[in-house]
Amino acid sequence: MGGPGQGKLMAIDPARVDWGTAKRAEYLVRQTFRYEYPEPIRDLSHRLVVIPPERFGDQTRLWHDVSVGLDGARLESGSDRFGNVIVDVFAPQVPATIEFVAEVSVERRAAEPNRLADGWLAEGYLLEPSALTAADDAIMRAADDLAGAAEWGLPLADRINDWVYQSMTYRYGATGVRTTAAEALALGAGVCQDYAHVMLALCRACGLPSRYVSGHLLGQGGTHAWVEVILPTRDGTGDAIAHAFDPTHASRGGLGYVKVAVGGDYSDVAPTSGTYVSGARGRLTANKRVSLVDVG
Repeated sequence: MGGPGQGKLMAIDPARVDWGTAKRAEYLVRQTFRYEYPEPIRDLSHRLVVIPPERFGDQTRLWHDVSVGLDGARLESGSDRFGNVIVDVFAPQVPATIEFVAEVSVERRAAEPNRLADGWLAEGYLLEPSALTAADDAIMRAADDLAGAAEWGLPLADRINDWVYQSMTYRYGATGVRTTAAEALALGAGVCQDYAHVMLALCRACGLPSRYVSGHLLGQGGTHAWVEVILPTRDGTGDAIAHAFDPTHASRGGLGYVKVAVGGDYSDVAPTSGTYVSGARGRLTANKRVSLVDVG
């Protein structure tokens, strides 16, 4: 599953690319997650959601590799109900540290829409509020106003995307991974996952099927989050198109985004999570590098 030597590809400066004419882009993503413990732990069961599926609309996974820096650790790869790649790591003991390294190469093509096969609406999570996206009175009032001001479909999604961008201020540390859409909107601040949760709450309240997307944005330091609004093609096939919206930047996505996983909200796609037996708390150090290695 690895790509020997691929990590030695020279990176291209994104600032020198004419993104208006680019038709394809290839990326190399390298992530490390290092946990340090003040005392030995046992029975580690860890979950990584860091590798995208082989295909995600116009995105193709070219190769990938996941490694664990600990003797005796066991890796198992599978998928969840959303089709995400799940890597489970098991270790009977961790003396002091454990490090996960994930590398993936993907290619994106601008001209290919993300088409979902007939039956997509059976995925109830697209319209049902999740624990982190349940609408309160303020969100319902905003949804009513927005639905009355724009036609259902892309015009309404565009309006919601812009409204969230205007209503929120990006502020790191103001929220956490358990902050709900209602709490973030009341605060008027948060990070990309909060922007995505608020947009999801509004979309679902307006009857727009939508899902949370985790991944990477070229030039951003941490993992990024945005939204896909799923709309029927109305061409007689029953298929749908997943349209990307990034309320953090009031944009419609583009070649600079690398998708990793989708779900109802952040809790479905957390990049790293797990359990172990010990009274000690671990300390996480995470690093990520997204390199543009080819464009055309």
